[in-house]
Amino acid sequence: MLRRIFLVLLVFLYAFTGISQERFVFTQPKMGSPFTIILYENDSTRASAIASASFVLVDSLVNIFSDYIDSSELNRLSARAGTEGEEMQVSEPLLEIMLQARLAYESSKGMFDITLGPLTRLWRKARKDKVFPTNNEVKRRLALTGFKNININAERKTVSLSKKGMLLDLGGIAQGYIAGKVINYLEKNEIKAALVDVSGDIMTLGAPPGTEGWTIGINVPGEEGRLLPQNISIRSQAVTTSGDLYQFMEHKGKRYSHVLNPTTGYGITSQRNVTVISPDPTQADWLTKACSLLPIKAAKVLVKRFGAELLIVENPHGKLNAVTSTGFSNYWKKRDLEKD
Repeated sequence: MLRRIFLVLLVFLYAFTGISQERFVFTQPKMGSPFTIILYENDSTRASAIASASFVLVDSLVNIFSDYIDSSELNRLSARAGTEGEEMQVSEPLLEIMLQARLAYESSKGMFDITLGPLTRLWRKARKDKVFPTNNEVKRRLALTGFKNININAERKTVSLSKKGMLLDLGGIAQGYIAGKVINYLEKNEIKAALVDVSGDIMTLGAPPGTEGWTIGINVPGEEGRLLPQNISIRSQAVTTSGDLYQFMEHKGKRYSHVLNPTTGYGITSQRNVTVISPDPTQADWLTKACSLLPIKAAKVLVKRFGAELLIVENPHGKLNAVTSTGFSNYWKKRDLEKD
């Protein structure tokens, strides 16, 4: 579930009148990347306790969703693939995310597909070993995919995989789901302002005291440390950016992203950053992957259906080209150039 951070969080301190609230930042390594919780609270002991409980919640969900942990619930489900008629009783979180994944698959016309596990594992190894897979290797793995081979029974809370060799990968949806669950937990504990950053999948609650929203910067495609000229400002919303800044492979002059095309089995080569703002972090997560593959017009239609906003940025030959959905401009916030 490793995914590098594509969003750069810019949090500023502001004067606040009334009851003084302190800003607390807690970070632990989760899923191969820093997992950060920022919250505002009056009591440091209470803030620490809430953050600790939040990380316990994260661990419980990772143990369900991870395809890196052999004993995870997801991998136990994959291990049963191809066993005729054998359904597996699944936990509420796994059932919920599977239903979300089915909606994502159907809504995106197959451009978001959690059955790409055989291919994602092939490409992980290829990037690690720096050996580009053969066409036959890709075709063999591609033949093991297909959401039509997943059977979900919501009433019985069971799932079965009909094709032997199937492997599920929730890496393009689970980070957002986990961010949302942590924010829900913080809200239940009467936290009014918080931000959760899961490998670049960001979900916010309220806004820092004395501000209108959380200020967030977005990377220029392919350029580490360089941000777009403007930041965005959000409150009680999610924002996710998908791109190939860190996870890619070059072969014969082409740069292949870690975002795979379900129809070909190869990473996309368009080198675009896709940012989605949505009230739902799970949706923001998978929408960035789907919109990385869809034509721009279709991507705009898709995000509109889910009440989300879209930014697509390309950087050909160092010249930025940006396309946005109609409402994205409402979130732009001019940067203070004197502080750059």
